[in-house]
Amino acid sequence: MTMFKPGDPGYDRHRLGWNRTFESHPALIAVAATTGDVRAAVRTARDHDLPLAVQATGHGLVAPVDGVLLLKTTALNDVEIDPARRVARVGPGAVWADVNRAAARYGLAGLAGRCSTVGVTGYTLGGGQSWLSRTFGFAADSMISAEVVTAGGVALTASPREHPDLFWALRGGGGNFGVVTSLEFQLYPVARVWSGMSLYPLERAFDVLAAYRQWASTEPEAMNTAVLLPQVDGRRVLAIRAFHHGDDGARALAPLLEVAGPPLLDAFAMRAFPEASAATNGPDVPPVPNRQEIELFRTLPDEVLHAIVEAGAGDSPLAFVELRHWGGAMAAGDGPAGHRDVPFSVMAVAPFPTPTEVTLDRLVRRIRPYATGGSFLTLLTDPSRTRSAFTTANYERLTEVKRSWDPANFFRTGHNIPPAPIRKATS
Repeated sequence: MTMFKPGDPGYDRHRLGWNRTFESHPALIAVAATTGDVRAAVRTARDHDLPLAVQATGHGLVAPVDGVLLLKTTALNDVEIDPARRVARVGPGAVWADVNRAAARYGLAGLAGRCSTVGVTGYTLGGGQSWLSRTFGFAADSMISAEVVTAGGVALTASPREHPDLFWALRGGGGNFGVVTSLEFQLYPVARVWSGMSLYPLERAFDVLAAYRQWASTEPEAMNTAVLLPQVDGRRVLAIRAFHHGDDGARALAPLLEVAGPPLLDAFAMRAFPEASAATNGPDVPPVPNRQEIELFRTLPDEVLHAIVEAGAGDSPLAFVELRHWGGAMAAGDGPAGHRDVPFSVMAVAPFPTPTEVTLDRLVRRIRPYATGGSFLTLLTDPSRTRSAFTTANYERLTEVKRSWDPANFFRTGHNIPPAPIRKATS
């Protein structure tokens, strides 16, 4: 394990994550080379009475990690594929690009995130919404087991048979319960998918959003879609994203494409899984200051659709507003990831700070009165809303698991779930 203090060569390089919105200044940075280093870092943090923050890629950074021991797990990026069991086992530094390439050799795929440079472990612990989630569920639902270093520095295995309460909490409760040093999860037989992102004139935006609102009730579970308003080559356009597990995606999407009319760019095609994710989401964005807002909806009144159209992509090629339909297999899991029964989300992304942020704020004020108040943890960048990512019952259960495994709230950076109060004995 290599340690860095402020002022040391390499300190600034290691303290930076992908989200450059925050300027973090940890008290110490521990760069792990082995799983033993993870245990040593936990003990060091406790010995120095420092909170511990864990970072592989920094995509999930939601607040500065100042005055903490920052544990970098980037180098622990092993990926093992068991094609017979259709299982992947990964280290905490592995990113989805690593898994996608390795699994594709066997015609398999995991429930990867939109961006291939996102860390697999942090994404999965937060629930993980994939382009295959309507088909196979949240990424956290596919977790089989996890090797964990607890707040006490103890290494153990969490699974349905071993420490099942901890295992349940890890499947969507974020990094609140320990440092995961190895993650095992199910893969699926997905070699090729009909996928891509096609572009249409902005003038069709409201009609397509309204049609999407109606068509979504009949969307097959094999189909995963979103409609968004990005900026492409300096022009605001309408885009339809689709990811279909099968070769008949064009037929399933036909009613929506008919409303959209002739495309400016038709980019739907059958693709191998690793290429399909990039084609659907666009190229990976480099490290950038970034702000993201997410709201969930049971119904979509016209006012929400008008607000989306009027906000659009603002003035930045990195900004967009997206309406996405969820449901399908996501409703079937039993972990804390949620909200499983909410059909729609509106997500707005803007570089920070830019004039587009003003547009984003205006959009949120307009649509929030119609929203459920809930969110998805992996898409949420506001730590003051962490509780909104869970149902009331699941959040209360998570606080109880936290009390059992981390009563001092040692793991409290980022999206923190504090431990439930210790119950007083009654006479």
